[in-house]
Amino acid sequence: MKKDCAKTPVSPALRRIRERSVRTPASALHGPTRTIKGKAKKTLKKKIRVSKTEHPNTSRGDVEVRGGKRTRLDLVKHDMETASCSADTESCNSSVDDVSKRGVKRKAVADGEGPSRKKGKSDLKETKADLSVAALTEKFKAKYVEQDKLGQGGCGSVFAGYRRADNLPVAIKRVPKDKILCKVVDQNGKQLSVEVAAMLKLAAGTSGSAGSTAPVALLDWYDLDRELILVLERPVPSKDLLNYVEDNGGSLPEEQAQIILTQLIEAAIELENHCIFHRDIKVENILIETGSDVPRLRLIDFGLSCFAKKGSFYRNFYGTASHIPPEWYSDCMYRPSPTTVWQVGVVLFEMLHKVPFQTTKFIGNKLRISKKLSKNCQDFLSMSLTETPQQRLTLEQLKLHPWLR
Repeated sequence: MKKDCAKTPVSPALRRIRERSVRTPASALHGPTRTIKGKAKKTLKKKIRVSKTEHPNTSRGDVEVRGGKRTRLDLVKHDMETASCSADTESCNSSVDDVSKRGVKRKAVADGEGPSRKKGKSDLKETKADLSVAALTEKFKAKYVEQDKLGQGGCGSVFAGYRRADNLPVAIKRVPKDKILCKVVDQNGKQLSVEVAAMLKLAAGTSGSAGSTAPVALLDWYDLDRELILVLERPVPSKDLLNYVEDNGGSLPEEQAQIILTQLIEAAIELENHCIFHRDIKVENILIETGSDVPRLRLIDFGLSCFAKKGSFYRNFYGTASHIPPEWYSDCMYRPSPTTVWQVGVVLFEMLHKVPFQTTKFIGNKLRISKKLSKNCQDFLSMSLTETPQQRLTLEQLKLHPWLR
């Protein structure tokens, strides 16, 4: 029987741990985001309502979906989740107001407007910070050239650009500080954007250079007063998988889908080995390099990612609303590994069918796997899109599936 999700009070101490807001992907930004407010009901047809903060260890908790157009969600309330890996823990600030005020300077008192006072330590700190921001801004401008805007989402804008030293194409992502509601704390106690932290962790142990990993490389980042600037690898020529499929008639032959999916599974296993849960793997967040005969997959947009250890589970869904795993509807929770497998299945489905995937339609038998596909391919899709998460194959098992052998 499906469960209702009830509101659960949260202590002030627990409210310090929060989850972050959702942005639109770097490769295919689709305009303003919106919040879908919801509460899982006993039937999928009922309206979804919004919840407040919750305790992650309760068996019943309020659920809030975050997604948007195709569909990404904008976070307006902070929520708490069990999401950590060794010493890396995810944390958020106590309120949206507190976050939005961080980058705002105090208004200076002009002559005649109030009592004068000597400069104190706080004034000296502000002056030092201003100089630091100016220096970082100049350093960024001296190193990179920013060009046309590629797109804009709920959490910032992405621009094309290149590195002056060698003309390397880059994507420059500008995120206002008041849109970074969630951060991670490293072993040294330093707070970082979850996107920066995840990409730095992926780069550790590799060359960290452009093109060395399936996820696009974070080449540089600048933590300014009111803005975070991320300089990301921009493969050229490339296009996101959504456009790649559309440019090939709306669906791909199985042989071509096999090449792309094999690379996607390898990339997902790499993330899992680093305790990173992407949370929004989809065709829009996959780039396909088109400069060679064999398409090469690159994974982008880690803004919704988190660090997850074995046994982690989540009650607030962050990602694309039409791709919510069935267990979120039935049990008000979802786990990293089965959700990633579900998303891999969704990507394959959309590569092979000329219709967008929607979870509620699929589990309601209004969307079916094509019988024109090979038996092995049908089985692969069935085993990755099984409604019961415990019955889905793992990423390692998918890698060994006969369809990919």
